[in-house]
Amino acid sequence: MRTNWAGSHVYEASDLVTPTSVAEVQELVAVSPRIRALGSRHSFTDLADTPGLQVSLAGLPSTVEVVGDAVRVPAGLRYGDLATELAPRGLALANLASLPHISVAGAVATGTHGSGRRNPSLAAAVRGLEMVSGTGELLRLSGADLAGAVVGLGALGIVTSLDLAVEPAYDLTQVVYEGLAWPALLERLEDVLGCAYSVSVFTTWVGEEVGQVWVKERTAPDSGTGAPAEPVETLLAAGARPATEQRHMIAGMSVENTTAQLGVAGPWHERLPHFRMGFQPSAGEELQTEYLVPLSRAAEAVAAVRGLGEALREVLFVTELRTIAADDLWLSGAYGEDALALHFTWHREASRVHALVERLEEVLLPLGARPHWGKVFAARAEALAPLYPRWDDFLDLVTSCDPQGRFRNAWTERHLGI
Repeated sequence: MRTNWAGSHVYEASDLVTPTSVAEVQELVAVSPRIRALGSRHSFTDLADTPGLQVSLAGLPSTVEVVGDAVRVPAGLRYGDLATELAPRGLALANLASLPHISVAGAVATGTHGSGRRNPSLAAAVRGLEMVSGTGELLRLSGADLAGAVVGLGALGIVTSLDLAVEPAYDLTQVVYEGLAWPALLERLEDVLGCAYSVSVFTTWVGEEVGQVWVKERTAPDSGTGAPAEPVETLLAAGARPATEQRHMIAGMSVENTTAQLGVAGPWHERLPHFRMGFQPSAGEELQTEYLVPLSRAAEAVAAVRGLGEALREVLFVTELRTIAADDLWLSGAYGEDALALHFTWHREASRVHALVERLEEVLLPLGARPHWGKVFAARAEALAPLYPRWDDFLDLVTSCDPQGRFRNAWTERHLGI
């Protein structure tokens, strides 16, 4: 029995194969009526499932190659492993997700992101990609063609490599602040979320105080793409205080799993994620949900969810609030507008979580909220289509790249209508 990372979904795929070459991937696609790529299994639903064959890309050559101002990365490589390849070369990515355990192709295809008022999603770093289409053809996409294909949900083909923008390596500090009261956060929500290079607010929605604010700041002037909107004094003025000991955002979890805090400077890849490579991230046996709301509606969204706080508390480990800069990727949660991400880490109680997800969508979808594609949500294609201006263009691209529907599954039928 094969399951996803959290054990919340048992795959129905007939088999899992691990090809060792792109040519082998092409052959598998050509002879398989139904086929899907399987990454690090961090999706919480049947997104990567199929009634046919699953393909792991972990067996492809793992060489990372510098190509101009980018690096060419094997699709199955995990971000933590990529970081260990880049660091000795003096190179870095502009951002990372909260855990480095996820594969590059899987994270990009689902619109996964880190945090930062001026930092777009991980998918925005893609400068080119190589993909096996539904006809078995090997395509290399760059330039304007990328906008529709990067956040592709595995529906266009099997991505075999990606070109990612890089920059000179840098160091960061990480400090956790506590004691921030709800009125202070609501009064200056955007100031708090924009007070450093990367900011995450953790809360359970109940009580007088918000919870924790994780602040990650570069130790030297950056290139201008992530300069703080305001200094960290924003938090101090709002009554927050720095924690004096290492913290985990979930009560009762081991702090050894989290990246170094207390203002100690360290390399980008050891501070941008919340969790350390090689250690259990988050809570483990859990479910996750996330919605990206236009930043212009952020205060309304936070107020609406706080109104559900008592209903959420028994099933919720923690919520994380982060900002993501706008991009032009067709199915991105931040397409065309900066966004506030509201991320929910739940106890693994599926029926209770799904009931709460429906309540969240009742208040958030009218605000323009878009779901994180790799996590648990309820909205179907008819409700999602109006939220994405290039929705029909994406479906046309799917048909063009996969005319026989090899990459379609129950998930694409529910949430894309194909």
